[in-house]
Amino acid sequence: MNNTLNNRFRFARLGLGAVALAALTACVAPAPYYQQTTTYPYSPAPYPIAATPAPYAAYGRVVNIEVLQTQTNGGPTSGGGAVAGGVVGGVLGNQIGHGSGRAAATALGLVGGALLGNAIEANNRAPRVYQSYRVSIQTDNGNYRAFDVSSPGDLRVGDRVRIDGNQISRI
Repeated sequence: MNNTLNNRFRFARLGLGAVALAALTACVAPAPYYQQTTTYPYSPAPYPIAATPAPYAAYGRVVNIEVLQTQTNGGPTSGGGAVAGGVVGGVLGNQIGHGSGRAAATALGLVGGALLGNAIEANNRAPRVYQSYRVSIQTDNGNYRAFDVSSPGDLRVGDRVRIDGNQISRI
């Protein structure tokens, strides 16, 4: 009877370890990151450009929408993920089995946790690619202005727009 109870606890611990490992594996996917963009004047030569944006609303037409891609540099792993993963894996592995089986499970949990923790940290430090858009507008007075935005929304080349400060709206 006592042996059957120990087997049930062993399987329960093994199941708990599998659930914990699955939860750690779910952490591997990177969290989404949203880049903030800036607005600045842009003029393709030889066209004139306004020195500073006018304090009043200006009108113009969208002449170009281009996709901009930027990439961040990744960094090497620090080893912190491997250490933390090894500690968690070792603790979980120590909960399984008795005697030499417990020692083997602890060692396996330690190595597996260290590998998983290192993979999670490497994924979080991986290079990332960001996409934004540059909307170029020719104003009614002949100047060109460009705005870097995260999404052009419903703007299309040829649309008539109103520029109010750094805000673009279709009219």
